[in-house]
Amino acid sequence: MFENLREDWATYERDWARQGLWVMVVYRFGRWRYRIRPALLRKPFSFLYKILKVISQVLTGIDLPCEVEMGRRCRIEHFGDIIISGDAAFGDDVIIRNGVTVGLRNTAERGSPRIGNRVDIGAGAKILGKITIGDDAVIGANAVVITDVPANSVAVGVPARIIPKKTQPVVEAELRYRRS
Repeated sequence: MFENLREDWATYERDWARQGLWVMVVYRFGRWRYRIRPALLRKPFSFLYKILKVISQVLTGIDLPCEVEMGRRCRIEHFGDIIISGDAAFGDDVIIRNGVTVGLRNTAERGSPRIGNRVDIGAGAKILGKITIGDDAVIGANAVVITDVPANSVAVGVPARIIPKKTQPVVEAELRYRRS
């Protein structure tokens, strides 16, 4: 827990005023309490977690249950109106902006998204259902993603269209062409 908290502290540029950091501290504490054995000793920590979770939800508008599999150095860039389902999974170095929902597509369907490493999720995006978002993908602002997004792709629109990212050599060639 403490190693993750040190990384979170560095990720949020050592700024206590960042609400995303508050939520990550409560989340890491919630995950850590499951390691306490026996269950009787864990009870007061579970009670404390539940109180801290409600306080952080009220102050930040972010619902991040400790059941979520959250990778390292994840950053909640802007606070407010962020809902994450308890069975979602996130890779390392993910960026989440305000208004994001990650969860079930229908209440009758089980399964939440699996988010890869280094994914950038734009403001207002909705990622719904049992889908996979590949590494280094970008989810555009207000996109509604209900299908898998391959690695190195961009998802934009409602419903989201998948566009492959341009590779660095192609971008450099376009810049050279425009200059000439």
